[in-house]
Parts: sequence; structure tokens; C-alpha cells
Amino acid sequence: MNRPIRIAATCALLAAACSCRAPGPTGPSVDARMAARDFPSVFQAWNRAENVGPEDKWTNVARHDLIWHAPGFFGLRWDKHPAGLAEGFTPKSIRNGLAIRKKLLGLNPNLIVIAEIRYRDAGKRFLPAGHPWWRRDKAGQIVKGWAEGRFLQLDFSSPAFRRHVAARASAAVRSGVFDGVLLDWWSEDWDRLQLVKAIRRAIGPRALILVNTNQRIEDVTAPYVNGWFMECTQSRTAKDWRRIERAARWAQTHLRRPRVVCVETWSHTSRKDLHLMRATTALALTHCDGYCLFGDPNPLPTPDHLHDWYPFWDARLGRPLGQGARNKDGTVRREFDYGTVVYNPMGNGPVTVTFPEPRTSAASGKTTTAHLVNCPDGDLFLRSSPR
Repeated sequence: MNRPIRIAATCALLAAACSCRAPGPTGPSVDARMAARDFPSVFQAWNRAENVGPEDKWTNVARHDLIWHAPGFFGLRWDKHPAGLAEGFTPKSIRNGLAIRKKLLGLNPNLIVIAEIRYRDAGKRFLPAGHPWWRRDKAGQIVKGWAEGRFLQLDFSSPAFRRHVAARASAAVRSGVFDGVLLDWWSEDWDRLQLVKAIRRAIGPRALILVNTNQRIEDVTAPYVNGWFMECTQSRTAKDWRRIERAARWAQTHLRRPRVVCVETWSHTSRKDLHLMRATTALALTHCDGYCLFGDPNPLPTPDHLHDWYPFWDARLGRPLGQGARNKDGTVRREFDYGTVVYNPMGNGPVTVTFPEPRTSAASGKTTTAHLVNCPDGDLFLRSSPR
């Protein structure tokens, strides 16, 4: 782990949180872990950070402060075959999952663990070939999940299937392994609204529901969900970045508490587009209390959301001291315990940022009173002691 300072700094707060609630296998509450975490916070969407050498799988996960994946990634096994028919897990696999969760929270006490629950599409072996829960076109043919993928679509317009999905989400939360569930491919229609209502009833008021909204503002389902996975597929124009900014800010003030805003953009040329990584990180830090990720574009033939781990993410900012504010120079700034975050959006032009005392740039490592921030870009300007 490259973040021992972060983890050590939160132990006392987490211990206090644990002492105020009944002990259990799932550890401190989501609220306690979110309140204890340091910034910047990075999330893992399914797939790992690749540039960190041959480190242990769970150490790699624990670099992040939030992860979602299929239940099987965490050792759970559905108790029926095909797996899409199941509404529970085998007891042995639940024990395995709880052991993995315990290990992860030992490595990073702030980690939030989420199960993806499939409702829109799945692999061909998810259900029997002729099952009515496969979605069919007017000719009766099963619909492909997406153009380049091998998955097939599921018929979430079926009330019976929606009840089934809700039962699967409930099983994930009741296992004690997960803090909530993720629903991919989200948009606001009547069927999805009924689905998220059913899931909220099934998992109760405290477990998390995250949905993938891309960079759209989805206000109808907001009262039922805690978080947005902002898989921002478009980030090549200033208009794209403004749309991301608006959605992140809206989510931070309108979603169900506790609010979990996950902002991901993709590289344009390679993972070495460091200015875009820094801009994404700074946007997430100044517009919400969320999590960030800079990953590979989905159209690549490799698994989606693979990414590098950047030393920039190891900077220690502590907790925010207020909200982000737009300045006359076009940047957005936000103060934290150990420094100032500056986000310079696309289309604004380079800006020189000055401080009354020397600050260390997380981007360049230079310590001085004046720093140049290009656009689109961002930086973390660290002070030697907390404010």
C-alpha cells in the first residue's frame, strides 16, 4: 500500500465509530467510513490498477476507497444453476466473502464494498436458453446486450423479473459482505423506476444503491439512490466538461444520503494523459465529496476500466473545509485540511495560482508561492501543516 499515513490517521475515528454501534461482521457503518476517509478518494469500477507490480489482489483493491464488482469476485457463489435463477448464496461462500471483506477493511478501513446486480444484460449462461426473462425483439429473437459485447439483454419490463432482481440485491446486502448494490446502464424510464423502488424496499433504507448515469442528471430516481457512477464517455470539449461539472454538483446536493458520487473520465491518447487525470481528480474534489477514476476507454479490446495508479492520488489533503468556489480567473478552488485544490476547466486558458506562503504542487513536486496550472488540468497545493 502507498497510503499508510491515510490509514493510520483514520484508526482512532473508526474505533470510536465502532464503539457506538453493535459489533458485527460487516465493520463500521458507511457513514463512519466515508467521514474518516482522506482525499483524494479513488474508486475501482470492476477492474484493477495495472502499473503497481505483482502485488496481492486484495492489496490492489485496497488502494481504492470504493469498489464494485460481481459477487463472485468477492468469493460468493449463487445457490442455483444457472446463476441467474438464484436468489441467495451458498453458506460456505458467504463465509468466504465475509473473510475477504474483513481482510479488505484491515488493509483500508475506509473501503466501501458494492455488489453489481445484473438486470439489463448478462452472459448467455446466466439463464436457460428459452427462459422468458431474456428480452426479445418483435421477431422473437433475443436482443444483444451491446454492439461489441457478447452479453444478451434481460427483460426488466417483467414485474416478476424485477421482483427477482430485488431479491438478489437483498441477498447481497443480507450476506454482510456488501454495503450496497450497483445497477449499470441506468436511464429514467417507467420500468427502471419500478425496479429501483422494488430494490429499495427489499434492501431497506440504509444500504446503498448506485446507478450508472454517465454524465446525465437523472432526477426522477434520485430519491431512491445514494450514488451515481458517472462513467463520462465524452470529455473532449469544454461543453462535455461543463456537463460533468453540473452533474457532479447536482448529485452532491440532491441524492439520497449518504451521497456517493463516482466520477470517471477516459484517456484520449493514453494513460499518460496526466493533465486529464489531474483535471478529473480536481473536478471531483471541487464539485462534490466524491470519488474519482481515470481509466481506459471502453472501445479498447481490453477489459473496461483498467487503469494506472498515479502518485498524484497519494497526496494527503485531509478533509474539505468548505465548498468549492469559482474564482474570477475561471478556476474552481476548494480548501482542505492540508491544502488547496485548483481545477482549471477546458477552454479557460493557463492560470498562475499564488499563495502567501510556499506550497508544494502534487503535480510537479515544486515548492514555491506561484504555480502555473494549464487547462484542462488541476493540481493539489499542499501546506506543511493543517489549516
